[in-house]
Amino acid sequence: MKPNSPKISIIIPVLNEEAGLGKVLEHLGQTSDQDFIAEIICVDGGSRDETIKIATKNKATVISSKKGRARQMNTGAKHATGEILYFLHADTFPPKHFDRIVLKAIGEGYQSGCFRMKFDSKNPILRFFAWLSRINHSLCRGGDQSLFIKKELFEKTQGFNEQYLIYEDTEFIRRLYHHTKFKVLPHHVITSARKYREKGWLRVQFHFGMIHVKNYLGAGPDELYRYYYKHLLT
Repeated sequence: MKPNSPKISIIIPVLNEEAGLGKVLEHLGQTSDQDFIAEIICVDGGSRDETIKIATKNKATVISSKKGRARQMNTGAKHATGEILYFLHADTFPPKHFDRIVLKAIGEGYQSGCFRMKFDSKNPILRFFAWLSRINHSLCRGGDQSLFIKKELFEKTQGFNEQYLIYEDTEFIRRLYHHTKFKVLPHHVITSARKYREKGWLRVQFHFGMIHVKNYLGAGPDELYRYYYKHLLT
C-alpha cells in the first residue's frame, strides 16, 4: 500500500471522556500509519472535564459542537479533509493496522463497512451478542463496531439524522445497506462494557433489545429517546 493512498479522517464524538480518551488516542497512534491518516477530529459536545485538554495533548483536532452524537459526527465530517471517514466511539479500540484494513476494503470497491466487535468483558451473554456482529445484516449493526465510509457517499446519503438522540448509528447504517454493499471486516474492535457494568448487563441488553423492536415497529426518534431516558438514564 502506497503513501499516496486515500487518507482517512478519524472522527470521535466526545463529551466528558477524560477517563479513557487518552488511551484511545494513544492506541490510534500506535496501531496506524501517519501516511494514511489525514487527521483525528474530536468533536466536543460541551465537556466540563479534561477531555479537550487530553485531546489537544494527543495532537487531535478539537471542534466544538452542540451536544448530540449525530450532530457532532456530522460536524466532524464537514471539517474532515480525508476521502474516507472513520467514525469511532471514545471508548472503542480498533485492531492493529485498522487503517490498512479499511484502505484494502476501499480498494476492493467497498464504500462503507465496519469491524466485528468484542467487549472488554468475559460475560457470556455479552460475548454472545458481540459474536452476532460478524453477521452482515442491518439488525446486527451498531455504533460500537465503528464505521468507515467514503466521504462522497456520506454526503450523498446526507449523513446522520440529527433528530435521533440515540440510535443514530443504526439508523444511518440501515440506510447505507440500501445504497451500497456493506462490508463487515473480519477483525475486531474492543469496546467498553462500562454501561453494562454500571446499569447491569441484563437491564441494558433488555432495554436495547426493546429499542430495536420499537424501531422495527415504526417508532420515531422522539419515542425511542423517551424510552431510553426512562429506562436507562433515570
